[in-house]
Formats: sequence, structure tokens, C-alpha cells
Amino acid sequence: MNPGFTISDDPARLDIALIHRFLSEDSHWARGIPRATVERAIAHSLNFGAFDDATGAQLGYARVVSDRATFAWLADVFVLPAARGRGIGAALVRAVDAHPDLQGLRRRVLATRTAAPLYARHGWVPLAAPEIYMERSDPQVYQRAASPLSNGDTP
Repeated sequence: MNPGFTISDDPARLDIALIHRFLSEDSHWARGIPRATVERAIAHSLNFGAFDDATGAQLGYARVVSDRATFAWLADVFVLPAARGRGIGAALVRAVDAHPDLQGLRRRVLATRTAAPLYARHGWVPLAAPEIYMERSDPQVYQRAASPLSNGDTP
């Protein structure tokens, strides 16, 4: 049975404007992200798009940051609201899992507030030792990047 969509890792097919719009306006994890930041993230990641077979329009997205040898971080996974319920999110996760450049990795990580059940169906589990993980977080970085003074000028 044809699901009516195709998953591709061809970066030329990506609708950068759509990805930026979703991440900057609709996501809870990247709200306000500048387009230049999205473009740089895409350029340095392995990207997966879900595309409608009839129209070619992009329906979803996922990206992986990886050294393609030992580690990968799955990020920015989304399906447009109008396309949800068709198995697109699960298909994106399966495509990531099956990608030849992501085989034999020692560790894969992701962070999610809302989709843990989806990932659990694909073998993801909570961190075994969260106490060994650390982070450096800057939640206001996108707001500073958008500021007219972000180029180093002073008032």
C-alpha cells in the first residue's frame, strides 16, 4: 500500500522556507530561530524530508547531527499539522534508523517533550545514566541574534 508520501535525504528537495517557518513559529524548541541559523544547521547535518507523492510538497522533516562513526543526535523532527496521522513521523524515524551512514553508531540521542511514545515504539529509551550528561544552554540566543545590536554595535 502506497502511503502517499516519500522520504528523501536529498538536500536539494528541502523547502528551507517551510522548515524555517515551522521551527521559528510553530515549534516549542526553536521558536524565533533565525533563518541563517536554520540554513547553517541544514548545511552541516544529514537531513530527511517527507514529501507528498502527488504534489511534491514537503510534509515533514528531521535532521541528524553526527560524526557518522560513533554518535548521532536526532533533532528538529516535525510533521506539518495538516499531514499528521498518516505515519509520516514514524517513517522519518525509520528512515533515520536505516540510513547507511548511521549504522554501527555507539550512541544516538534525542530530546523530546511531546513525542516520547513515538520514539519508544522505535527502540528509544530514557537515558540510562542521565547524571553523567551535562549541557551548556543559552535559551535566549535566537532573540539576541535577531536584535539589531547583535552585530556588535553599541547604543
